[in-house]
Amino acid sequence: MTPKTPAPRHFAAPRADGDLHGTDSGPSAEPATAPVADAPAVTPLRFGYGTNGLADLRLDDALALLADLGYDGLGLTLDHMHLDPLAPDLAARTHRLAKRLNALGLEVTVETGARYVLDPRRKHGPSLLDPDPEDRARRVDLLIRAVRVAADLGAHAVHCFSGITPPGTDPTTAWHRLADALTPVLEAATTAGVPLAVEPEPGHLLATLADFDRLRRTLGDPEHLGLTLDIGHCQCLEPLSPADCIRAAAPYLRHVQIEDMRRGIHEHLPFGDGEIDFPPVLAALAATGYRGLTVVELPRHSHAGPHFAEHSLPFLRNAEAAATRTPVLVPLHGDPSATPEGSTS
Repeated sequence: MTPKTPAPRHFAAPRADGDLHGTDSGPSAEPATAPVADAPAVTPLRFGYGTNGLADLRLDDALALLADLGYDGLGLTLDHMHLDPLAPDLAARTHRLAKRLNALGLEVTVETGARYVLDPRRKHGPSLLDPDPEDRARRVDLLIRAVRVAADLGAHAVHCFSGITPPGTDPTTAWHRLADALTPVLEAATTAGVPLAVEPEPGHLLATLADFDRLRRTLGDPEHLGLTLDIGHCQCLEPLSPADCIRAAAPYLRHVQIEDMRRGIHEHLPFGDGEIDFPPVLAALAATGYRGLTVVELPRHSHAGPHFAEHSLPFLRNAEAAATRTPVLVPLHGDPSATPEGSTS
């Protein structure tokens, strides 16, 4: 598969009336003379599902499931069970995967949030902020491998995050480490033509949109530095609403993750279990002109991954339809054979 160079994006302004999902009160709610043909065409959003929420499935089984359910693509977390980035013959395995994705018609984003892929004892360790330069270099190497995989798969972005500030490390030192560590990764991304999409993560050094802006300015606003926006994280800790976060981040959006969440609690929840009003969120996202994948992010629900994958897409499509005032009822499938259990870490 030939690597894709992201096309320039043109960002549309949000609707002036601010009404993203209102209802008509009667025939007089819309002008009788308004020509239907003049209504702007809306390009449907493209939804994917994260393989970190299907960790109990073989990768090929996960791909077949998502294709059968009607997903447009997937967020592929490089991990020991799904395209191990450290095992031999990575290029050959990536080539085979590219052919499979092409046959199934699935798009892909490469994600790098595997918990123990580098260290079996330290979750997400080592990070880009590790005090040991050799440990930081291991994380950098992983990200550069991810960029190469993304290029070979034709992925539209590579996701990453900063990591938690190590104990005893002052913020200035941590920010210097992050900028230095990301420089060779951005060089690789520029060479490959694949955007690097940094995710603000609650509890990390780079936790908010304001932190992303700081990194962008520090690095000189490089072309291939973009943003992964997690909608739940916006609900969790941003001062703006999730829809306003999308509008603020629009010029830098390269990857979007989505799930439900509650204010002040960093817990990824199935849709309907949190506090997010999704039609305004999806309306705002569509208005930006974003054409990458919007990937369901439920990493702690792999015990019932097929169930949540099956139910998430109809929810999102119905929310998208509500956002555009053209409801299309998509029936939910029946319950899975096993009742979903509690989430696991």
